[in-house]
Amino acid sequence: MRVVIVTESFPPDVNGVAHCALQTARHLVDRGHAPLVVAPATAAGHGPDALAPCPVVRVPSLPLPGYPQVRVALPSRRVATAITEHRADIVHLASPFILGVRGMAAAARLGVPAVAVYQTDLAGYARTYVGAGEATAWRRIRSVHAAADRTLAPSSAALHDLEAHGVPRVRLWPRGVDTVRFRPEHRDEALRRELAPNGELIVGYVGRLAPEKQVELLAGACGLEGVRVVIVGDGPSETSLREALPSAVFLGRRTGDELARIFASLDVFAHTGPFETFCQTVQEAMASGVPVVAPAAGGPLDLVAHGRTGLLVPPRDEAAVRDAVGTLAADPALRAAYGAAGRATVEGRTWAAVGDQLIDHYADVLTARTVVAA
Repeated sequence: MRVVIVTESFPPDVNGVAHCALQTARHLVDRGHAPLVVAPATAAGHGPDALAPCPVVRVPSLPLPGYPQVRVALPSRRVATAITEHRADIVHLASPFILGVRGMAAAARLGVPAVAVYQTDLAGYARTYVGAGEATAWRRIRSVHAAADRTLAPSSAALHDLEAHGVPRVRLWPRGVDTVRFRPEHRDEALRRELAPNGELIVGYVGRLAPEKQVELLAGACGLEGVRVVIVGDGPSETSLREALPSAVFLGRRTGDELARIFASLDVFAHTGPFETFCQTVQEAMASGVPVVAPAAGGPLDLVAHGRTGLLVPPRDEAAVRDAVGTLAADPALRAAYGAAGRATVEGRTWAAVGDQLIDHYADVLTARTVVAA
């Protein structure tokens, strides 16, 4: 198959959309298919896409005001040109919102089937950033995804949200995890001594530092005796979070093997954001053999088995996060049991396995188009 992946974000960006698009392209190449990626241009200073497994077409973009790590694609004919010149059999729209809308329009105009992958809770972001606009966000989501031949939701909660808001033809497609890179054997005692020189229990958060992630909910855990909170990531909330969590260790953005070493060296992983359609970092913690504390909302509901691989807590509840961390801090055997169960749970969720599921979705869509045409 010749596939054009139109994505709102792609490496060197570090986020779930970029990572999933990269893994999708890699898997398609591995299976003998021919992908092409269309993505917003990166900030000045970034070199060519040397690590990409396939050609990448960059569309001119501007940084999002107040959040320069996110770039917004400008109007361009490159999307339609890329689909045409690549002779695409199918268009894959990764978290379509701006560039993806143009990709959907181009695919429809050219008669190429499209699969839209839902990844970002835009309605939740609207509530967080402007305190309104949720209905408008859902109208845009419904408009874009209704035009696709199939929408793929990453979790049961996301699938139900989409169907409840009138999005048709929704199927479940979860995310994979690199179980070779993320594994318990990468635990590093020297790193642990560096992060917690007095032998404290290490509680980690990994992700963007942005308002919707609600990382300030770790303030209660920071106040627990014998606990050291470690924050990995960057974003517009970093300055305010340093003030709100003065005893936490901020490591900035980390990636690759270094990130895997940090994950495996945690005692507890705590995620706080209530708007996750999936939550890849929860899977990476589980693959690393680390018990998880996460809100009982969105993607974590599918990932965390409460009382077996971690603890689910009410969203936006600082005291509940603190108490869950405290429960795990007080019981090493429980932490070990949850961590081992988490690793066992994700061992079959490789990118190869979910990539093959994606190819099956493509094949279903192409077959359905053929039947209609006949």
